[in-house]
Amino acid sequence: MFPGVAVITGAGGTGIGAATAKAFAAAGCERIAITDLNEDSLQQTADAIKSTHPNTRVLSKAGNVADDHFADSLIEEVVSTFGRVDYAVNCAGVLGKPFRSAETSLEEFDRVNSINYRGCWLSSRAELRQMASQEGLPSHDPSRPSQKGSVVNVASQLGIVSRPGAPAYCGSKSAVIGLTRADAIDYSRDNIRVNCVCPGVIETPLVMEKPEVRAAILPAVETAPMKRMGQPAEVADAILFLCSTQASFVQGHAMVVDGGYVTV
Repeated sequence: MFPGVAVITGAGGTGIGAATAKAFAAAGCERIAITDLNEDSLQQTADAIKSTHPNTRVLSKAGNVADDHFADSLIEEVVSTFGRVDYAVNCAGVLGKPFRSAETSLEEFDRVNSINYRGCWLSSRAELRQMASQEGLPSHDPSRPSQKGSVVNVASQLGIVSRPGAPAYCGSKSAVIGLTRADAIDYSRDNIRVNCVCPGVIETPLVMEKPEVRAAILPAVETAPMKRMGQPAEVADAILFLCSTQASFVQGHAMVVDGGYVTV
């Protein structure tokens, strides 16, 4: 289902990035590159993939997506190892501290935006540059054109509706949605699709390991019609759909995966 090479940022631990990397392997992608700031958690993801899918080749490279040289070096290594980049999923992100704008420091604002927005832009820029330079994979369905690549950025439901005490985070995720739409327009002529997902409250370490974060987001769980947290694998399923040929006419879309929260 997924011939070619997948690159996933923020793939360490047990969050959305790790679930996405595992989902690609389960769907038949046999060349996967993963990155995360935490080398130990990144190795956990690599080991999990190799234990269940021994034929899958995994390139693991720890680094900071906010570093303006890292994204380029990562893609260079991926191409050197695997020859190309076909699917890119930019998951790396952090939460902000629960302050209003007047209480938010410049350092905190820059920290959140450097990873969530700048890091996404740097990663997607390197991925798009490579995709535009390569030949597309042949299409096995004559009714669907071949594509040179597919990029999926991970934004948030809070990039659409916002919530109290999160100006830096909400702004950074709105920026990811805007970036996605602009790149979708610019790279359509290169046969590259660019979309994003907007997860709601997902049961990840970012949420579960911080009591103050759980307290801030629990009202959103109760407000959403489905009244539960989502699972990382549920977001990964949406990401794989957007990367797949089944979404061959989906371009510049911000797919909300939030149990219905933004519809209330």
